[in-house]
Amino acid sequence: MPLRSCEPTVTTVEWLNAENLVAVGTAVLGVVASGVMVWYERRVPRRKRIGYRVQMDNPIGDDVRLGRANVRLGLFDEVPVMSDATLVLLRIENDGSQSIADNDYTGRELHGLTAVFTDRTVRGVSVTQPPETDHLMEHFTPAAGFGYEDNTLRIPRVPLNRGDHFKLLVLLSGGDVGGPIRLRGGIRDGEVHPNRSATPDDKPPLFSRAARMITIMLTASVVTLAAIVVAQDEHRPPIGCASGTLTLTGSTAFAPVLREVAKKYEEECADGGDGAVIEVDAHGSTSGVRELAAVGAKSAKGSPPVVALSDGPKPSGLPQLRENRVAVSVFALVVNDEVSLTNLASGDVRRLYRGEITNWRELGGPNLPVHLVSRDANSGTRQVFQRRVLGRGEIANSSVDCVHKDDATAPVIRCELDSTEQVLSTVADLPGAIGYSELNAATGAKGLHLLKLDGNTPSVDAIEHGDSAYPYREIEYAYTYGQPPADSLASSFLTYLSRGNGQDVIRTHGHLPCWTPEGLKLCGER
Repeated sequence: MPLRSCEPTVTTVEWLNAENLVAVGTAVLGVVASGVMVWYERRVPRRKRIGYRVQMDNPIGDDVRLGRANVRLGLFDEVPVMSDATLVLLRIENDGSQSIADNDYTGRELHGLTAVFTDRTVRGVSVTQPPETDHLMEHFTPAAGFGYEDNTLRIPRVPLNRGDHFKLLVLLSGGDVGGPIRLRGGIRDGEVHPNRSATPDDKPPLFSRAARMITIMLTASVVTLAAIVVAQDEHRPPIGCASGTLTLTGSTAFAPVLREVAKKYEEECADGGDGAVIEVDAHGSTSGVRELAAVGAKSAKGSPPVVALSDGPKPSGLPQLRENRVAVSVFALVVNDEVSLTNLASGDVRRLYRGEITNWRELGGPNLPVHLVSRDANSGTRQVFQRRVLGRGEIANSSVDCVHKDDATAPVIRCELDSTEQVLSTVADLPGAIGYSELNAATGAKGLHLLKLDGNTPSVDAIEHGDSAYPYREIEYAYTYGQPPADSLASSFLTYLSRGNGQDVIRTHGHLPCWTPEGLKLCGER
């Protein structure tokens, strides 16, 4: 008898491992799901649809003064007393299968849609939208037809991608709560229709239960397969990391945040391949923004690997720069500890920086000459101070060393320094000196103390919760030259900074991240 081979063979049992079973099952489900979706697309016509639903229709309360309500709500201009005031929250969404452009609205009027509130009168309206669709706000202007009269609200021709939505919080008077509310208007090759009742932010289902079940099964299979593959990879890269080099420039006040976030990003993404190298080269908001514009104009490969941080919006005339709102920064006036004052009126601050007050005793302080310690012209901190507090520029520079007057005709000594650290050090060492700084850097510094403005304490917490009218604050912007590629280090880092672990660092340094519930409203202000 011939001898049988004793060499091992691949058996059915060896093939039936978990990874292969999930892979085959995923492939089969993929084929089935593809067939079902093709059938669904042929059976169900593609349509443009705008759906609307009332998510709230509540009375504000009897004998309510709307001026007082306005303070609480922060949404409407003050209007007269109304004993029958109601608030309606109207959600308008693209729940069809195609995007809607502004020329898809078929009405002959300037606006696109009209909301009619039967037996009630519109008194005010506020627009809200998800952060990812904040570009929609530019359409809600009177020039685009946005407005109201009697019981009608005119809604502009707002372009909506599939799934996009916005909400209108409408203040009404008269009529009954729960009265009829209709949205009128037409869409080319589509319809405007009321949606079925749903919990506040649920979206109406676009697919049938069977289609959703197939999708869920397919997704579960893919996730399981991915988990098996990833579990076998001992060197998997962190999600969202990118490699390359990146330069962060601009604001010196925000530089401590950037240095710490850059270090954390490099450490967390060290296993993601070649890694990332991020350099922080901060030398002033204006200088950084203009440097970005110059580098971008010379770049032959699109958006360069440079991000410029600016305390406040960019200068005019730089349309190529794309903004990303990162945080709300709070700044403070600081004085040498020998100046016993703890509060200044805004008018007195303006007089100081016009050179009209030369000695602190004129404001009830000690007999010390005033020394104005300022930042250079590239400083965003200085520009915010001039824009938010002074309403104008400062008097001319009159000293190189902040101690001696180089211009004998100048009313007071005023010098300019290159960084926040230099300002704080000089104010602390020079009796009678006053300067300005980012709040967190000044807090706890020795030899100086913070000043209130008009009785308002510089405080991030107070501003975050709407408890302060403190004026010396500004939005921190991150600018890129055009739109960086989605897989670039610039794009990845900005996401990490504004929506990832960078938010914790921003808070630690005394700033309010824009991508928080409280920050979204504040960062939406101009």
